[in-house]
Amino acid sequence: MPSPRLFEPLKLGQLELANRILIAPMCQYSAHEGNATDWHTIHLGHLALSGAGLLILEATAVSPEGRISPDDLGLWNDDNEQALKATLEAVRAHSTMPLGIQLGHAGRKASTHAPWDGGAQIAPDDPRGWQAVAPSAIAWGEEENAPHALTLEEINDIREQFKRAAERSARLGIEAIELHAAHGYLLHQFLSPLSNQRSDEYGGSLENRTRLTLEIFDAVRDVFPQERPVGIRISATDWADGGWRVEESQALARELDARGCSFIHVSSGGLTSAQQIPVGPSYQVPLARAIGEVVEMPTIAVGLITEPEQAEAIVATGDADAVALARTMLYNPRWPWHAAAALGAQVSAPNQYLRSQPRQYKDLFLDQ
Repeated sequence: MPSPRLFEPLKLGQLELANRILIAPMCQYSAHEGNATDWHTIHLGHLALSGAGLLILEATAVSPEGRISPDDLGLWNDDNEQALKATLEAVRAHSTMPLGIQLGHAGRKASTHAPWDGGAQIAPDDPRGWQAVAPSAIAWGEEENAPHALTLEEINDIREQFKRAAERSARLGIEAIELHAAHGYLLHQFLSPLSNQRSDEYGGSLENRTRLTLEIFDAVRDVFPQERPVGIRISATDWADGGWRVEESQALARELDARGCSFIHVSSGGLTSAQQIPVGPSYQVPLARAIGEVVEMPTIAVGLITEPEQAEAIVATGDADAVALARTMLYNPRWPWHAAAALGAQVSAPNQYLRSQPRQYKDLFLDQ
């Protein structure tokens, strides 16, 4: 029986992953002033024992104004860095899984309540809220406060914020950076003509709308150690008339590929409430294939990938080079173990858990 493709190694730049299962970033809304808490140690710790190839930390704000909610993780000051350092040291004491981080800025989708508190916008004058910013003064929802349209000086500041967060990531020993240009957050807002109606060098043409994303990639790539990968997550389409399109995503991907981008994580939507998404198992996989057809860097598929055989088919047929799991991993934090058992592969497990191996899968766990 041939070895399952899902459990073959994969290189992202110079970083080699043990398999092609990634844990996608998932916001926890559990930080304090941007600082990681005990929740993050527990959350990341148990995911780091799952046997996946890479764990990417949740969307981490590069500035206080870049948070989605007041409770988001951040990496803009020394306190943030020290708190995250303590968490990462605890995780690494018991896991060798590579750790990545997703750096982002929420733009006009900032200053909101946590999902379990309704997720609505917090007004700028509320004690827990602040003024959101965006390429143009266009609110995400009709009843929301409009964001402040960024000046050129403020755009330069945001580029520097990403750069400084990347420098902090490097000091923390983070093994990979993923830039967040998806799901309607700031970089995606610059990409889409639905949210970007600027008339300067950052608006209008495709070249102008992609300018900031490419500038931030270059800035981060310049300061992050060259042996460690820098990739990106994009929404390949807005699923809305007049919005960001797959063809534009392909053009952006080509530019990133030429700049040495290490991977591209292909999601979709999140920019507008007018989106019409054909949700179903593997519904975003064709988008990953479309991007993969025009780049050399590895592509990552994500979205309603729940079954081992489904994941194996995605990578075995070349639809993507890897799969990323999010909610599936929260529901079943040992998903890679179960996938290895189902597909006849092997997976890493901590010594303390080796006795859990079912008798029918006696060769499931790799030798430590």
